Amino acid sequence: MTSDDDTTPGSTPPDDKPVPSGPARVGEFLTRADRTPSLIRAAQLPRKLTPETVPELDLSRPTRLSDRMEKLLTGSDRSPSASRELALSVVKVWQALVDRRSSTATANGDVTVLFTDLVGFSSWALRAGDDSVLSLIGEVNRVSSDIVGAHRGRIVKSLGDGVMAVFPDAADAILAAFELCGAVSAITHDDYRAQLRAGVHTGTPRQVGGDYLGVDVNIAARVADAAGTGEVLATSDALQSADGLQLLSRKRRFKAKGTPRDLEVFAVVPLLDE
Repeated sequence: MTSDDDTTPGSTPPDDKPVPSGPARVGEFLTRADRTPSLIRAAQLPRKLTPETVPELDLSRPTRLSDRMEKLLTGSDRSPSASRELALSVVKVWQALVDRRSSTATANGDVTVLFTDLVGFSSWALRAGDDSVLSLIGEVNRVSSDIVGAHRGRIVKSLGDGVMAVFPDAADAILAAFELCGAVSAITHDDYRAQLRAGVHTGTPRQVGGDYLGVDVNIAARVADAAGTGEVLATSDALQSADGLQLLSRKRRFKAKGTPRDLEVFAVVPLLDE
């Protein structure tokens, strides 16, 4: 004899919804928690406490990375979410640290710019072939990165047959240039022996993202162009900033388009302790 309440063991009553499984229950719980007002307010707190930064106008970056990431994180869904607010807080704190680091670097004042250039590279590259050229450039870049980093500098960009680097200290830049010329001269590929020339100048170039622009960068590049094989040329501004570094220096006649007419340039050799 049966009644209306009887069901087959293990069966689901037709009018009842299926009970969510374990993972589904966890997902529902997390979704509800993500929409909890108290958690949303807690996730917003770091963003509210982070001071607004107003970086110097930078035409190369019309939109800051944090603004673009905020659009990606927010998307078309504007409903409150603790996880989204936390992600936006992390992005804003990160951007504030980047802005502070950039402004600190700019506020520190003078920067010494180093340019290097491989002598006779272009004519050799025309007959050497891509494989030899890429192998040589890779080796020169590795040596340059190691030496520049050891002297507290940073390579801004590789120029194919040379590099542009910046240093907080002019003495380090001159020592790095001198060491680079020696180290690169030990690199040979086929019938080509790598030889560098270098130019060093201290000034106040404009920092644009990770790059530097301005007259002072142009001066350093022109000074490097005027150097001979294995030679390091430095402007008087760089020598004055390298106070304390013992050098042998010889004034060079110098004239180049886009540089001050009264610019003084010297061929330098550091006096290193034995």
